[in-house]
Amino acid sequence: MQENEFYVYVLRSEKDNKLYVGYTSDLELRFKQHNSGLVDSTKFRRPFKLVHFEKHENKNVSQSRERFFKSGKGREFLNRLITKKSG
Repeated sequence: MQENEFYVYVLRSEKDNKLYVGYTSDLELRFKQHNSGLVDSTKFRRPFKLVHFEKHENKNVSQSRERFFKSGKGREFLNRLITKKSG
């Protein structure tokens, strides 16, 4: 992993089928933290499946994409994208 890589990621809870959106500089570690119950906001929704991620060279871009994915239009975009990937 390069020092200037950031990821925006989307997890799907296999417990309640809802999406969780976040960003990180270490995707593998963050995914493990979510599934190990180390993240307070998701610990009761485990296990998770990684359904989408994007790599960016700039933290601000990842944060901006995270905000978009959490908006109404962003959620619509993600639902179409994830449905297309799985179907």
